Amino acid sequence: MTAPAADFTVRRDGFTISTERARLDLDTVYRYISGESYWAAGMARGVFERSVAGALPFGLYESGGAQIGYARVVSDYAVFAWLSDVYVLADYRGKGLGHWLVATVMAHPSLQGLRRWMLSTRDAHAIYAEFGFGAADPAIIMQRIDREAHKRGG
Repeated sequence: MTAPAADFTVRRDGFTISTERARLDLDTVYRYISGESYWAAGMARGVFERSVAGALPFGLYESGGAQIGYARVVSDYAVFAWLSDVYVLADYRGKGLGHWLVATVMAHPSLQGLRRWMLSTRDAHAIYAEFGFGAADPAIIMQRIDREAHKRGG
């Protein structure tokens, strides 16, 4: 399977989720990711833009078109996907939109049949467990963190 060629859009109760890159409000997403998230606070704008360019982005929009949430997937579209940067703005939480966003990501046609999905979360384990995510086996999962890159805003 190759990277998705066509935009993917779903609608529910006046909200829209779309992979259409031209629709993304990168300023809004960057403001949240670099300023409010615990996982990428202080990320440099250029690093953020490369992260979007190298991934399949999902924008969540309210009925007026304003972007209120985001998620992205890094994948080879054959065996592996990494779900990242999932958020819904505070004013829109508690409406099931985050759950719907993750469900939509998992249902994307180009992401079906993958052997392994991974993500990292500090506080949303119960939500992701509903989609089959569980603790990784520390005997086989390793990571390398470049602390210097982090200091440079990466």
